[in-house]
Amino acid sequence: MARIEGIDLPKNKRIEIGLTHIYGIGISRSKEILENINLNKNIKVKDLNDEQIISIRNILNNNYELEGNLKRLEAINIKRLMEIGSYKGRRHRLSLPLRGQRTRTNARTRRGTKKTIAGKKKAPRK
Repeated sequence: MARIEGIDLPKNKRIEIGLTHIYGIGISRSKEILENINLNKNIKVKDLNDEQIISIRNILNNNYELEGNLKRLEAINIKRLMEIGSYKGRRHRLSLPLRGQRTRTNARTRRGTKKTIAGKKKAPRK
């Protein structure tokens, strides 16, 4: 079993897809990494030997920000935007979409589900 950056890669998947389970690596970056070390992208993760795993680890540690470090950098960047009062920072603070999407009807995942204003009438108290 290959463990890279604290993530157990799935055994039965190709290494090209298995690397995408690491936060910060997509399919294109995965292909780029495998080309750099001249590794066949169709090899299953369970078939990798120790030297290949070590070479993948070395490339990832030296060239890329991944997992916790990447998440921390993203959080710092968002905090910076909020502190300087930029448009995107204000949208983050209000938890609204920040890339120009409409908010009148959509944006439920960002805004959350809210109750309608005219709710059900309550029975009068006696």
